[in-house]
Parts: sequence; C-alpha cells; structure tokens
Amino acid sequence: MNYGYIRVSSKDQCEDRQLMALKQYDICHKNIYVDKISGKSFNRPQYKRLMKKLKKGDVLMILSIDRLGRNYDEIQNQWRIITKIKQADIVVLDMPLLDTRQKNENDLTGVFIADMVLQILAYVAQIERENIKQRQKEGICAARQRGVVFGRPRKDVPENFWDIRNKWQENEISSRQAARALGIAQSTFLRWVEEIL
Repeated sequence: MNYGYIRVSSKDQCEDRQLMALKQYDICHKNIYVDKISGKSFNRPQYKRLMKKLKKGDVLMILSIDRLGRNYDEIQNQWRIITKIKQADIVVLDMPLLDTRQKNENDLTGVFIADMVLQILAYVAQIERENIKQRQKEGICAARQRGVVFGRPRKDVPENFWDIRNKWQENEISSRQAARALGIAQSTFLRWVEEIL
C-alpha cells in the first residue's frame, strides 16, 4: 500500500504543492495524511494515525525531508522506526538518494551515502527551524521597539470594582460572582485584585 504524508506549519498555509507532487504517484486520497502543525515534534494527530496504518512492505512518500519533521534526532528516530521496525519503505520525492525501495544491503557504499544524505538533510531541517524561530524573535522584538502591542488590549478597571472587591473580601460574594458582576473573566478579577491591592 502506498501512503503520502503532508505537513505545513500552520492552518493558513497551503498544502497544494505537496498534494500535487503526491498525486503523480497514484496514491489513493484516503491514504494521504495531512497535518497543519509545526515540525518540531512528531506528536501530530495525522502522523500518529498514519503510523498506526503503516506496515511491512508499505511505502511512505513525502515531498521533502523537512515535511517529515524539523528535529534532527527525531527525524533519524522516525526513519529508523519506519524502515527497521515497521519494515516499510520511505521515498523522499525531491531527493532520489532517499528512496529505501532501491536499497541493496550488499551495496555498503550506497547505504552509507544514503545515510549521510539523510543526516545532512535532517540537520539542515533543524537548523532552518532554529533560524525561523530566531527571525521570529527578532521580528517581535523590533515590533515591540516600534510600539506594537501584542495580545488583547487590557480592559480598564471599572468604577464599581472597589465596591465589588470589598464584597468579595468580606465573603459576601464569590470571585466568580464578582467577575460576572463586572462583566469580566474570573481570572481577570483575581489578577486585578492582586495588582491593585
């Protein structure tokens, strides 16, 4: 059985490019698993479903190694699980050297080169993830310096806060009732109590 795996980093990214590449290999639509989540770990719902289905002799196709993941050690580990434990094959479409269907255990040089290519590509995938995080951090820092405020705007404390807080302190009402009376979340009420004491 042939399977395909597609991963994009967020819900607003499009998986069409990967889908078009996989469709050239006559993979049944129900056998294509798509995750819209970061590649930093393999704790992904569709990937887990795929791993439950994958068995000896099956073929897993992915467009590129960074679609499998972006964590060097985890990519190596998952590759070993798929090829050695499950005894399925992996085909990385944009890197013909990473096609385990072509393996010849007697061709030690070929196996060595494929292993080296996998390690290099897994390393590059992780480095790119770290670079993305660094660029994101720098962008957020630059935006803050320009005065951009992230998150929801803080609510102003209403005038009747003091009366309601006093009732709460004297155990006349619960924090939940106090929050409801102010039209805010209970956690906001408790934060205000701590901050404004």
